[in-house]
Amino acid sequence: QVQLVESGGGLVQAGGSLRLSCAASGRTFSLWTMGWFRQAPGKEREFVAAIYWSSGNTDYADSLKGRFTISRDNTKNTVYLQMNSLKPEDTAVYYCAARLAGNSAYGYWGQGTQVTVSS
Repeated sequence: QVQLVESGGGLVQAGGSLRLSCAASGRTFSLWTMGWFRQAPGKEREFVAAIYWSSGNTDYADSLKGRFTISRDNTKNTVYLQMNSLKPEDTAVYYCAARLAGNSAYGYWGQGTQVTVSS
């Protein structure tokens, strides 16, 4: 089992920045990747970014490259999402997710944190 707790969401004006955090606990020794997803009202959940826990290699949704940066602190079992130049269309609930070694899908999810970007 892995428990994920997100923090850092809030209200920001367009053009501003926010940093989300996600702290993992439990079977963190089995972490393979951690990712961020988001779901806007009336839309399906979409992939934002992911980071391979051991190597630090990253992957991003094409539309978000250059504005969003994912990083991790292995010592704190925490993954971050730095979001810059925010746009109203970035408004969504942002979810942290974890995939354990040997699994093909993200099996653990946080409760989500609301990000609202005002125009």
